[in-house]
Amino acid sequence: MARTLALALLALPAVASDSLLSHLLESVEARYNGATTLQVSFEETYNGAGRGRQTEAGNLYLRKPGRMRWDYRTPAGKLFLSDGKQVYFYNPSTNRAEKTKLRETEDMRAPLAFLLGKLDFDKDFTKFQMKNEGNDAVITAVPKSDKLPYKQVEFTVNPLKGYSIGRLVISGQDGSVLTFRFLNEVVNPNVSEKMFRFQLPPGAEWVDLTVGQDGQGQQ
Repeated sequence: MARTLALALLALPAVASDSLLSHLLESVEARYNGATTLQVSFEETYNGAGRGRQTEAGNLYLRKPGRMRWDYRTPAGKLFLSDGKQVYFYNPSTNRAEKTKLRETEDMRAPLAFLLGKLDFDKDFTKFQMKNEGNDAVITAVPKSDKLPYKQVEFTVNPLKGYSIGRLVISGQDGSVLTFRFLNEVVNPNVSEKMFRFQLPPGAEWVDLTVGQDGQGQQ
C-alpha cells in the first residue's frame, strides 16, 4: 500500500491532490518524529545580496530535543552548534566564537532543529503546494509566524527512499536563499550527548551575546 501511494506521488501532475499531499506530509513527519538522533552529510549554498554565492559542506548531527551540530570540512574547522537552548558559532578564519540564545538567533540553520523536535507541518506552516520533480516530490510551504528569519521553505522528498528530505531551500526575509542538499542520511545513529557541548578552541576570542548585544565574557 505504501509503495502504491509512493508511486502515485511520482505520477503527480503539477499540483498534487489534497489526499496525496496529506499522505506525504504525514509520512515525512513519521520518519523524523520517530527518530531520536540523525546524521547526514550536507552541502550548503548561500546566495545573498552583497555576498555572492558561497558553497560549504560537512556533516550534520541532530539529537532530540532540538540539538544540532554542523561540522564543516569546507571550510575546515567551522562549527555551528546548538544545545537546545544556546547557539554557538566558531569561525576559524577569525578565530572567534559567539554564543547567543536559540530563540533569538536569526541564523537560518537554526530552523532545522524542528526535524528532531516535534515536526508538525500543519502547526508550523501554511499555503502548501506540491509538484513532482523526477522521482521526488517538492513541497513549498510558508511559515505561520512572520517573526522568523525566513519567509518560505521548500522541501524535496523522495517517497521511494523512506520519505527522507534530500533538499531544503530556505528563502530569507532579506531576499537571501540558503539551499541544503543532504546525502547518506542515517536515522538513530549512536550520537553522543558530548557532541553538543561547546569547547572554546585555544586562543579563540569569546563573545557572549546572551548578556547583551556587545557583552563579552568568559565561557
